Amino acid sequence: MVSIRTLDNGIKVALESIPYVRSISFGIWVKNGSRNELPRENGVSHYIEHMMFKGTENRTARQIAEEMDALGGQINAYTTKEYTCYHTRVLDKHIDRALDVMSDMLLHPLLAEEDIRKERNVIKEEIYMYDDAPEELVHDALQDAIWRESSLGMPILGTEETIGAFDSQFIREYYERNYHQENIVLSVAGNFEIEEMLEKLNGTLGGWKREQPFQPYDTQASYYISHVEKEKDVEQVHTCIAFPGLEREHPQKYAMAIFNTLFGGGMSSRLFQKIREEHGLTYSIYSYTTAFADTGIFTICASMNPNQAKKVFGLIAEEIKEVKAEAFPEKLIEVTKEQMISNFIIGTESTLNRMTSAGASLLLRGKVQETEEVIQKIEAVTAEDVLAVARSVFDFEKLSYSAVGNLKGNDFGALVKKVFL
Repeated sequence: MVSIRTLDNGIKVALESIPYVRSISFGIWVKNGSRNELPRENGVSHYIEHMMFKGTENRTARQIAEEMDALGGQINAYTTKEYTCYHTRVLDKHIDRALDVMSDMLLHPLLAEEDIRKERNVIKEEIYMYDDAPEELVHDALQDAIWRESSLGMPILGTEETIGAFDSQFIREYYERNYHQENIVLSVAGNFEIEEMLEKLNGTLGGWKREQPFQPYDTQASYYISHVEKEKDVEQVHTCIAFPGLEREHPQKYAMAIFNTLFGGGMSSRLFQKIREEHGLTYSIYSYTTAFADTGIFTICASMNPNQAKKVFGLIAEEIKEVKAEAFPEKLIEVTKEQMISNFIIGTESTLNRMTSAGASLLLRGKVQETEEVIQKIEAVTAEDVLAVARSVFDFEKLSYSAVGNLKGNDFGALVKKVFL
């Protein structure tokens, strides 16, 4: 059972005591990502994530690293379009020292001008790395285009131009506006007593409070049909085909998860078996869902020799038409449910996974679903639900695509129009 409590300053906390383990995972979740930025701020959320490790008013960057290494602990962070997460995992006996380091990073970051200048080069290299990887760029370029009329379409890392303008004052002002007790939650899972942990958290973070009220940025996003092509000097072409999907809390989200698993989510899926195993046309082919508070997409990805693109797209179109025409057999639906439930339960055996699941859920949904509730909702999905999802998502009139890599010999716009429209 996850206990939801509130610190003295209003920060909500998800606490899950697991007495049979020896570790504790702790996360600080900030509801701030690239979609919370103005165009001139693009990349600042990710920049702040980096800067949190570059020293505080009490510790140097080296001291942070050495102190966590001495504990044998793990510490890391990541930024998404909707939030930033800082997390650590340590033995239960080291949690006090880990909380001291993590709270110091959150509350007292140095954000020194010299450190910001140095880190700019690191982040530029990260941008170049993604730009040099067509298998990554093909996803990001398409999503940036689909949501181009909103901040959701801006890249998480920012651009060379935007991050080049950041200085210490700019970053600190953004940090003070957006790192606020009203948009932060904490999550803890592992071997601890709930009341004792709540007291520790109140001692380290419960007294922190911004004086100015929190002002959220309106980030409403809409799907725009998009066609993206980028030539890269590589042998393969990497492609994505996307359709409007479901938002995060859509009532049919579990039916969508089952459909994705059946259609392209694994080695036994229709796409993998038909296009890779039966025809041998691709090494990589799969589908996935992306869901946000107000929008989502369903994406099919394939990497191939350019001269196979017509055959691959044709087979994808055939599979789409077939899953729209007839429901999956009930037996196959039941097997897939069991697969999903098994994966879900196995995932809960890690304190890091449990902390992550509870933290993200509390931050984005305002509540934490218990394991049994999730299982019941998966089990309630019918073959008719899965068919309805397939029919609602696959609207060829709203198809978007991206192609990155070796584009020679293919007119992807004409190909997509011929095959799908």
